[in-house]
Amino acid sequence: MKILILGAGQVGSTVAESLVSEANDITVVDSDGDKLRQLQDRLDLRTLTGNAAHPSVLEQAGIADADMLLAVTQSDEVNLVACKLAATLYNTPTRIARIRAADYLERPEVFSAENFCVNFSICPEQILTEYIVKLIEFPEALQVQRFSQGKASLVAVRAFEGGPLVGKPLSFLRSHMPQVETRVAAIFRKDGPLIPEGSTVIEEGDEIFFIAATGNIRSVLSEMRRMDKPTKRVMIVGGGNIGRRLAKALEHDYQVKLIEYNKKSCERLAGELTNTLVLNGDGTDEKLMQQEHIDEVDVFCALTNDDENNIMSSLLAKQGGARKVIALINRSAYVDLLQGGKIDIALSPAQVTIGSLLAYVRQGDVVAVHSLRRGAAEALELVAHGDRQSSRVVGRRIDEIDLPKGATIGAIVRGDQVIMGHHDTLIEAEDHVIVFVINKRMVKKVEKLFQVSLGFF
Repeated sequence: MKILILGAGQVGSTVAESLVSEANDITVVDSDGDKLRQLQDRLDLRTLTGNAAHPSVLEQAGIADADMLLAVTQSDEVNLVACKLAATLYNTPTRIARIRAADYLERPEVFSAENFCVNFSICPEQILTEYIVKLIEFPEALQVQRFSQGKASLVAVRAFEGGPLVGKPLSFLRSHMPQVETRVAAIFRKDGPLIPEGSTVIEEGDEIFFIAATGNIRSVLSEMRRMDKPTKRVMIVGGGNIGRRLAKALEHDYQVKLIEYNKKSCERLAGELTNTLVLNGDGTDEKLMQQEHIDEVDVFCALTNDDENNIMSSLLAKQGGARKVIALINRSAYVDLLQGGKIDIALSPAQVTIGSLLAYVRQGDVVAVHSLRRGAAEALELVAHGDRQSSRVVGRRIDEIDLPKGATIGAIVRGDQVIMGHHDTLIEAEDHVIVFVINKRMVKKVEKLFQVSLGFF
C-alpha cells in the first residue's frame, strides 16, 4: 500500500515506523528537515521537506497514486486543507486527519464530502484521555482495551508475590471460577512472550493479558491479584489539552485536583472546570505535594509536555505516598526504562494513538487494533465474512484454523454474547473475532486468513 504521511512528529514518526515494517511504500512530509533526516536514518522510507498544505509539495510526495493520506501535523488547518486537496485534485481513496480543536470535532459536517472530505478524524488527546480514564477505573490494571462497543475487554495485570494465581497453573483459574468465562490470551515473562496453556504456571512478575466480557472484568481481576481500594482522589499535574480533558472527564465521579504552572492557564481552567480544585504551582515542588496531601492520593497523573518534569513529579508523588502513578512520556526509550519501576505506568501518547490509525490500514474487515507492549504485540478485532467455501475461518472450529504460531483467538462477540475462544468453538459469519498477536510480523498472515475469496463478491 502506498501511504503518504504528513507530519514527522511523535504520531507521524511512530505510525511510519509501524507501517514501514509491514512492507508499505511510505513517504513522510514535514517542514522540519532535521526531523525528516533523523527519521530517514532509522527507517527505509522517502521524505520530503515542505508545507504539507501546498499542492506542489503533495504532488512531489506522490499524492497522485497514493492509496492513503495520513494528515497528522500539529496544525488542524493544514490537515484539513491537505485532505480537501487530496480528494478534489487527486481522488486519494482514504483520507485521515488528526484534529485537536473541539470546535471542529463537535461539528461533524466539517469533515463531509461537501466540505473538507475527511474520511476519518482522530484526536490523540481524546484517545489518550479515554485510555487514562479506564486505567483509573481499574487501578489494578496495566492496560485496558475495549472491543465491540465495550462488550469485551482485554486487560493486562502483573502477577505479584503472594498473589492468588502465582505458583499455580492456568487451569486452576477455570476450576476456581467456574461461573466466570475468561481466557488468558498471552503471558510476557522477562519481556519474552509465552503461549499460554492449561499447564503454564504463573510466576511473580509475569505480565498477564486476559480477555473477558466487560461485566466480568472486576471478578477476574480479583482472582489475578489483590484488589486495590476503589479510586476516590485523583491528582493531575499539567493543565494542557490532555490534563484539562481528563479533569473534565473525572470531576463528577472523583475528587480531582489539578496543578498548573502557568497562572493564566489556571484562571482559564478554573472557569472551564466546575468540580475540580485548580492550583497554581510546580508539580515538582515537594512542599506543595505535602501540603496537598499526596499521601492520600489514589492515582497521580503527570501530564505536562515535559518528559523530565513528568518523571520527577511522578517519582516525588510515589515517594510521598501516592498509591498509583501514571506518567506521560513522549520518548519511547524512556517508556521502556521506567515502566513497572517506581512509576507504575509510563504512557507513550503515540503508542496509545497508533491503534486508531492502524485499524484503517489493515486489510480485511478490521474493526479495531490495539497496540500492546509498547508496539511489540497487537490485539485485533476482525469481522468474519462469507461461508465455509469462501472463508478460511467461517464454519470452522478454532483448532481447524491455520493460525500462525503466536496468534491466539481470545474471544468471539456474537451479537450481545461474548464467547471465549476454546479449541472447539465454531466461528460463524459476522462474528467479531478478537485475535491476540504476540509478534507484529504475524499480523499480515492473520489479516489474510480473514479475507474472503473473490467468489464471495
